Order: sequence, then C-alpha cells, then structure tokens
Amino acid sequence: MFCVSRMTDGSLVSVFRLSRIVLLGSVLAVQLDSNAVWVKAGVSEALMSATELIHHYGYPVEEHAVQTDDGYILTHFRIPNGRNSSGKRQPVILQHGLSSAADAWLFAGKDKSLGFILADAGYDVWLTNIRGNRYCLKHISLSPDFPKFWDFSWHEMGYYDLPATIDYILAVTQQPTVYYVGYSMGNTMLYVMTSTRPEYNEKLKIGINLSPVVYIGNLSHPIIRAQLQFVHVFQAISEAIEFRHIPHIEMSLVSNIETFCQEGTLTYKFCIFGYILSFGGDIEQLNKTLLPTIITHNCAGTSTKTLLHYSQLITSGKFRAYDYGSTENMKLYGQATPPDYDLKNVTMPMSLYYGDGDLIVSPKDAKKLADELQHVVATIRVPHRDFNHMDFIVAKDVKQLVYDSLLSFMNVY
Repeated sequence: MFCVSRMTDGSLVSVFRLSRIVLLGSVLAVQLDSNAVWVKAGVSEALMSATELIHHYGYPVEEHAVQTDDGYILTHFRIPNGRNSSGKRQPVILQHGLSSAADAWLFAGKDKSLGFILADAGYDVWLTNIRGNRYCLKHISLSPDFPKFWDFSWHEMGYYDLPATIDYILAVTQQPTVYYVGYSMGNTMLYVMTSTRPEYNEKLKIGINLSPVVYIGNLSHPIIRAQLQFVHVFQAISEAIEFRHIPHIEMSLVSNIETFCQEGTLTYKFCIFGYILSFGGDIEQLNKTLLPTIITHNCAGTSTKTLLHYSQLITSGKFRAYDYGSTENMKLYGQATPPDYDLKNVTMPMSLYYGDGDLIVSPKDAKKLADELQHVVATIRVPHRDFNHMDFIVAKDVKQLVYDSLLSFMNVY
C-alpha cells in the first residue's frame, strides 16, 4: 500500500510506503518504510510536515495513532533509530509546548534538533503531539467544527493524553519505563499527570524540564501582562460567539511569511521585532533564516481554554485546576475555588533548566517549583545571560548550552 502526503501548489510532494499496520487494543499504528521515496526536491522546510522533515534529514520514521480514554486520536512520530545505529534502544518522549507540534524538535536541522541528536545518541525517539494541534484533530465522535471538541485545557492533555501515550509506547517497545523531555507546556502536562495519576511516576525514568511552565506568577512578558486585564472580556466574547480555538496556520500562507521575513527585505525588521516581543531579546542566539519555519511550526493550533487556564495561573500565582467560577467549582470540585495540584505526589526524579532571559518562566518561579519537589536531580541555569523561552528549541548553541548536559543526565539514568 502507499500513502500520499499533502499536496503543495497542486503537485505531489512525497510518497511513503506503508510497511505494516498494527492494531494494538484500541490503538492503530501506521509504520512507514524507512526507504520512503521523495519525488519532489527543493520543498521549503517551512512547508514540511514532521514526517517529511525526518525523511528530509535522512532518518527513518513511523507514524502512530493513539486513542485517549475520552476519545481523542493523537498522531505521534517515531524515529526508531539514528543514521548509523539500529537494534533495541531505550525510548524517550519529546513533548512540545503551547500551540506547537512535534516539528519543534526537528526544524533546526540534524545537528541542532534534539530529536535527531537523541536518535544518533542511541535512543528510540517518540515525538508526541497533543489534542487540538494540526496533527490531532480527530475524535471518535466529535468534530473540530463543533465547540465541544475544544472543551479542554492542558489539564486534559496531562490527565488523558500523556498516560495514553506512555502506555502505548511501553507496549510497543516492551520496555518498563521511558525517558521524558518536556518543553514549556510539555512540563505543565507532566506535573498534571504525576500529581493526579501518581502511578505514572513509576513508568518514567527521569523528567527533563526545559523551561517548566508550572508556577508563572512572576512572568515578565510585557504583552501577556498587558492582556491580563482583558481576560474576562475575551472569555465572555469567545463564549458568546463560540470562539473556542486558535487555528493552526494555513500552509497557503507560508510562502507569504517567507517573503515577509526574508533577510534584506523592508519587512524583515518587523519579523525580528515581533520575535523579540514574543520571546525576548536574545538575537545573538537566533538563526535568522529559520524565522519563517519557526512561525509556521509554532502556530499549530490550540484551544482558547488552554490560554485561559494559563492566565489563571499567572493571576493566582498557584498551580491549580481550571477555575469555572464558584458555583461550577462547587459542583465539580466540592469547593468554591479550584484545587491545587498536589506536587507531593510527584516522586520521579526531575532535572530543571531555566534561562535568565525567559519572559515566561522566571528564575524565581523555576526555583519555587524545584523547592516543592521531592526528587530534584539538578536545577540548572543555562549559562548564557539572555537565554530566552524559544532558545531551548532554536538557539544556535543550544546543544552546547543545554542538550549535552541533558544527555549526561539521561546516560546516568
């Protein structure tokens, strides 16, 4: 059988041969032949899917579909081995951040992207996605065209998506545990799961937290801070018009973004200015040619409820469940205010990384999280003065500044 990938400008981009289809319980795994054939060269990386990016850099890839207990169907990507290695390997989950997708671990290239670095280091790499992004718009009974599909925040991602994913990976690999590397919201989800479903602490070797978004009461992002005063207005309007999600960027717009953000154009400075406003001023570590790709692959879609839940964390300074208002809270939680997640239930070893230039996770909030955990292997300040939130994924020197250390912790465990 053959699976034909998406079309660009009406022409065929690539063809992948399906080697086998595996039915495991309620989960369908589509495993792609590592000898997939490219039939069109020169496609922009900003236009490539995760599967295409992996093949583009010369690695084998598999696509796996996982069904959660509440009916969402998640698509994950697996790099089963590196360019020069094969055989049984230890699995590792790479979980992306807010409104992003598995692509985040790939588009910086084979020498700087963590997905490829870990594959070449001898790991079985699982690039996981969450409900609501461009790869996960399916449900057994709900359509993304209806508001009910989008009635979730990062709580459901941690409570349903992660456990289903972990159980599936352990079943496929026949391993007792899996490594976990989370970036930004990928860590929010991890702490939801390990605090509400503590049995999953035993299924993870170690949690590597890159900019862990858990406590964010000291967030210094100027735009987000300015918008907080309008959150209630936004929530009321979004509910009135049933605006429940932030859509992913359409591929038809990518060529416009590439033109707009091309170095040397009059509009290029606007792209740089937008990047600084969004992530911080560490231009020294920014590969400017990656700007269109960063924009495209980090606008993969999410629910508005996810954003609202984060706004509640900023305002309260606590790590707690979604606040529905006192009346609904009493019905759901048995108390007027939402309960805090109990971090005493988090017993697995954790390694935390933070940056001085991070506008989302301040050093103070990162250290507050570390102080509340039972088993912290290390709390590490990235040794670069302006290291910002996005630098954990795209910084020019991210391998030397973060990933080499990360690999050391994984080797110890």
